[in-house]
Amino acid sequence: MRIGVAKELVSEEHRVALVPESAARLIAVGAEVVVEKGAGEAAFFPDATYQEAGASILTTHRQVLTSSDLLLKVRPPLGRGQGTDEIAMLPKGSVLVGMLQPLTQPELIEQLAKRGVTAFSLDRLPRISRAQDMDVLSSMSTVSGYHAVLMAAERLPRFFPLLMTAAGTVTPARVLVLGAGVAGLQAIATARRLGGVVRAFDVRPQVKEQVESLGAQFVDVGEPEAAAEGQGGYAAEVSAATQKLQQEALAREVAEADVVISTALVPGRRAPVLVSKAAVAKMRPGSVVIDLAAEAGGNCELTEPGKEIQKGGVWILGPLDLPSRMAYHASQLYSRNLTRFALSLIKDGQLQLNFDDEVVSATCVAHDGQVMAGARS
Repeated sequence: MRIGVAKELVSEEHRVALVPESAARLIAVGAEVVVEKGAGEAAFFPDATYQEAGASILTTHRQVLTSSDLLLKVRPPLGRGQGTDEIAMLPKGSVLVGMLQPLTQPELIEQLAKRGVTAFSLDRLPRISRAQDMDVLSSMSTVSGYHAVLMAAERLPRFFPLLMTAAGTVTPARVLVLGAGVAGLQAIATARRLGGVVRAFDVRPQVKEQVESLGAQFVDVGEPEAAAEGQGGYAAEVSAATQKLQQEALAREVAEADVVISTALVPGRRAPVLVSKAAVAKMRPGSVVIDLAAEAGGNCELTEPGKEIQKGGVWILGPLDLPSRMAYHASQLYSRNLTRFALSLIKDGQLQLNFDDEVVSATCVAHDGQVMAGARS
């Protein structure tokens, strides 16, 4: 069985799907690993390190894609009308594993199905204990939450910690984190390490204990909605009336914050708007909003995905590529997740797909010419 790792074609993507240490693990169970020349260089994994791990280096992108039984990727493959048609290069019957975003890119999943590719999207992984070591969303959210605080600290024209100097006392920065999932909790922990005073909000009241265990104060905006937690522990979409009440309650918190880091997402839906234009207008000049939900529309009404703008002296950043900005460790974590998933599919050196397995069935988005249920739910 040949496992392929190709260079990511999206210009701002610096991660690689498989790092040398993971390649060695797959080779140890009887697989052959081939890597496109230069695939890991942007993440600081040169070709020589793959060769030392036992992998072979192929010269072109096409060579890797057309010859792989199992292809590992970070970004979804490019399809028709996107320049290089990667899907057209995949052999019928081959297997693709990555973060394929089936809910937002259904046309790509259709193309994969028509091509006869069996595709697994690990952003559809069920949140069960057995799958924790395959959870790419948690791994990448950890990177995003950490880096968001560093971005905020670099933009903020003041210190994060309390400082007592001969010239007087510098008060600590006030940080508000919206959404206490993995990214939010990592942002809380990082902001606290830098010395900030942190408050946090989430629609799921059960995360209050986690927030407080990290030294932050949980923001209570009133009676929680019954459906605030969705399937798998993710936040669920709340009603328009509840969202309006949340905006009004959070406006006071936003106005008092030096830094707002928003991470609130609902799977398959537009991100909830938690920070209104009016709330931003009340923030002090020099304050910073880092919107990690920018790719899904943003938690801030003023966010422009992929851009850094100023409104009334307030910085509003909508980054789309934070894990890629920390490509070395992001690749290492992502590679370990993919490797553990791949190893669960390999028996006696061959791929064996057991669709009675909850992990396999939930993540499979295309198989045997059909779009699977995992691509729609």
